[in-house]
Amino acid sequence: MAEGSERQEVLIVTGMSGAGRSTVGNALEDLGWYVVDNLPPQMLRPLVELAGRAGGNLPRIAAVVDVRGGRLFSDLVEMIESLRSGSTVRVLFLDATDAALVRRFEQVRRPHPLQGDGTLLDGISAERARMLEIRESSDIVIDTSDLNIHQLATLVTETFSRESTPGVRVTVMSFGFKYGVPTDADLIADMRFLPNPFWIPELRPLNGRDAEVSDFVLSQEGAEPFLSSYVRALEPVLAGYQRENKRHATIAVGCTGGKHRSVAAAEELARRLAAIPGVVTSVKHRDLGRE
Repeated sequence: MAEGSERQEVLIVTGMSGAGRSTVGNALEDLGWYVVDNLPPQMLRPLVELAGRAGGNLPRIAAVVDVRGGRLFSDLVEMIESLRSGSTVRVLFLDATDAALVRRFEQVRRPHPLQGDGTLLDGISAERARMLEIRESSDIVIDTSDLNIHQLATLVTETFSRESTPGVRVTVMSFGFKYGVPTDADLIADMRFLPNPFWIPELRPLNGRDAEVSDFVLSQEGAEPFLSSYVRALEPVLAGYQRENKRHATIAVGCTGGKHRSVAAAEELARRLAAIPGVVTSVKHRDLGRE
């Protein structure tokens, strides 16, 4: 590997067709990344070596790799592992629900690349099976089902803007189980073991960010032991993420509707995790405001 390659960042952008790879590539390019679209996995090493010979002129490379590579795609996981020895390599996987993907393909009136003589769902199912191994080994998974292109671009900008401090950035996301479990969560906690403020008339119209609801939720029997134990359990996990150069993680906290218990717990969990050295937290309330 050429001199200076140890300073390079290599981001592999992949995922389901229709999940937003082009939008992510454009957003990364706006951030100053050198972006190469539809790159066969076998070309990753020559690309990194070429960038290494460019010195510090190409320190951040993003390669968009998709299933159109056919048999070449099967070598992607092995190729990524071989590159990690000389560069900082991360994988961003873009996902979306079947319904969202079908809707997007129908809007642009294009077939799925693996559809063949079958239906759109046949192509999506085949792609999910082919993508399973790379998704499971990805560093970052983003579910774009409920994001438009502008929201996705903003999320990419927030995630990949040059970071001034090392460590791991943790997004603590509240959600409602009745709307589905987040597919991009690394870890999931369930707050449904606590009494639901929804059944208290004066608390029902409020949410977990309001002091009245937060105080009620966090004062319930079991809330404090859970939060303190969960933070202790997460400390070695987040330390391991840092050692393995996993710089982003999503911890999902759920309740029935994503309005009261999960919101209050997510806010408090983020506050406590932020006290861990090397950990920077942000909070996202996925289902707050939904009926």
